Amino acid sequence: MGQAAIDTCMNFSIAGFAGNIFDSNVTDGDEVRAEIRLPSVLFLNRSYWPDVEATGQLLTALCEGLTLDFEVGVLAGRPNAIVQDLAFSDWGNADERNGVHIHRVAHAKFPKQNLFGKALNFLSFAHASHSALRTITAPDVVVFETDPFLNAFAASRLQKRTNCRMIGYLQDIYPDVAVALGKVGNTWAVRRLRSALFDIYRRCDQMVVLSQDMADLLTDGGIAAERISIVPNWADTHSIAPGHGISRFREQHQLGEHFVAMYSGNLGLTQRLEEFVLAAALLMDRPDILFCFVGRGSQENSLRQLVKANGLTNVRFFDYQPQDELTHSLTAADLHLVPLTKDLSRCLMPSKLYGILAAGRPYLTNAPAGSELHTISTTHHVGLTVEPGSVPAIAARILWGADHRAELETMGLKARQLAESKYTQQHSITRFRTVLQQVLAQTEFRR
Repeated sequence: MGQAAIDTCMNFSIAGFAGNIFDSNVTDGDEVRAEIRLPSVLFLNRSYWPDVEATGQLLTALCEGLTLDFEVGVLAGRPNAIVQDLAFSDWGNADERNGVHIHRVAHAKFPKQNLFGKALNFLSFAHASHSALRTITAPDVVVFETDPFLNAFAASRLQKRTNCRMIGYLQDIYPDVAVALGKVGNTWAVRRLRSALFDIYRRCDQMVVLSQDMADLLTDGGIAAERISIVPNWADTHSIAPGHGISRFREQHQLGEHFVAMYSGNLGLTQRLEEFVLAAALLMDRPDILFCFVGRGSQENSLRQLVKANGLTNVRFFDYQPQDELTHSLTAADLHLVPLTKDLSRCLMPSKLYGILAAGRPYLTNAPAGSELHTISTTHHVGLTVEPGSVPAIAARILWGADHRAELETMGLKARQLAESKYTQQHSITRFRTVLQQVLAQTEFRR
């Protein structure tokens, strides 16, 4: 994309960017921290507070959880979705929140449903980030995430210029995800892109992924196993917990005594949610079963059209829920839906799993046998499994659940226990803190 086109897309100011990533209003606490000289860590990711998308919420919690041990900054973009009643002035000009220095770059924000517009969003954020990073004082560690995957190139340039440490933190693995979804073919250009990305991954001091499946994909791509750490996503088990009595979400939306099969999260391509809509069509003769889709995303319109085309009255759509209401929406479900196709199982790990576990609810997944998600489900008896790609099998398992609610309640109790023992926010933040400390210990700390 040419410079003129990028400038047209970016016809608004950079909010809160001040040249040095750690130039913010100084407080007494900051002065004490400055004397201690905490190591500095800079995260690169478009999504951050107040974005309600999962990657933004998770990164916000991670950054805020690291501030006691590190000087944490994040270079972020514009949120895709805001649920809270926040004006631009509430977040666009904020340069610090809960100890994290926030620096936002201006970039295009076309609707995600438009693939060309989405590409422009990626490119304009990458261009703006590259420009901003040229003026930033070098952090001790730069951590790039994958929103967008082009962050890897920006981090690599910063690492080469400043000799800082570099960590790749992959919520998903590109371009493998795009190929698995059929959005792009495995062409020469895509293979070159993958080669360039994996070259950067091999130069990273450490790669952080969410599951063993993702780690295996990286080792198959030539990344040394000792340079890969697994830090699973998590849920805040304090704010999300099993409810008592009727869920407020159920009351508010008059869900009554329906058996609710719920999908909560991004309505995007990676989820292949059309299979669950088609399963709803097979269960139209069971008026007690209701399918609820909670969230937004690029596939929302096509899903609504599919519902309309099939004349379905047992499917409802709801917007993203505010963070403080999430426990009420998650506990409203009798059975959650966690899709994961075979081709995608090595590229990502659904972050929605952990909120479901924390809420003490069972789920249904079509993850392939042998995948980490399938193994968690069957080993800990927290979810139902179904063979991938079979709409009738999905409908049959949901029907079984509707007729065996006591068994589902037992799964829900085990789900909560699993969340508390393995997937709390503190567990994962502690793991990530250890990764940072080990990377910094590999060389003499900058003074």
